Order: sequence, then C-alpha cells, then structure tokens
Amino acid sequence: QVQLVESGGGLVQAGGSLRLSCAASGRIFISYVMAWFRQVPGKEREFVAGISKIGGSTDYADSVKGRFTISRDNAKRTVYLEMNSLKPEDTAVYYCAADIGPRSPATGQADYDYWGQGTQVTVSA
Repeated sequence: QVQLVESGGGLVQAGGSLRLSCAASGRIFISYVMAWFRQVPGKEREFVAGISKIGGSTDYADSVKGRFTISRDNAKRTVYLEMNSLKPEDTAVYYCAADIGPRSPATGQADYDYWGQGTQVTVSA
C-alpha cells in the first residue's frame, strides 16, 4: 500500500509561480513512476506531467510544456511540480499519482495505482 499526500497549492495571480509537493510512504519510493494530474469540475482528470523511477525520463502535457517542471527526490520520497507563468486555465485540483508498473511515465488515469487526495490551485486573472 502507498500513501500520497500533496501540499503547496493555493491562490496565485496570473504569471506567478507555485511548487507542489507529494510525499509518499509505504513501498520503496523508487519502485514507482510518478505523475501529476489535474481536474476541474465537470471535466475528466487530465495528465499534467510524469517522471520515471530514477528521474531520467519526463513527459508533459502540451499545455504545460516550458512552464511546468516535474522532479523527484528519491531520498526524501517526494515528487515536485514546479509551476511557472501560471494562467487562469491552470486552475484545478492537482493530484499526485503512483504507478508500480515497469513503464515509463504513462498519461492515462488507469495506468496509475495510487492517488493522493488533491490540492487546489487557483490562478486569478
């Protein structure tokens, strides 16, 4: 079993920055591919960014490329999402997810085995 706890969300003006963190407990952290998804009411949860088990491979949604950076610290059992140049359309609940499979970062919800409770990010115009 894996427990994921997100933090770092909040209210920020357009153009600003936030850093989300996701702390993991349970199985050996390096066993997981990690990712961030986001969801707004009435829409499906969408992939934002993913990172491989040792951090050598990353993937991003087109909408966040060049603005967001995913990273991980396996010693601290934590994955981060650095968000810069935030836009109002980035407003969502952001979820951390873990995949215990052997794959490189996948983009589908169904590929992930464990989820955090989510943290709200609100970007004002």
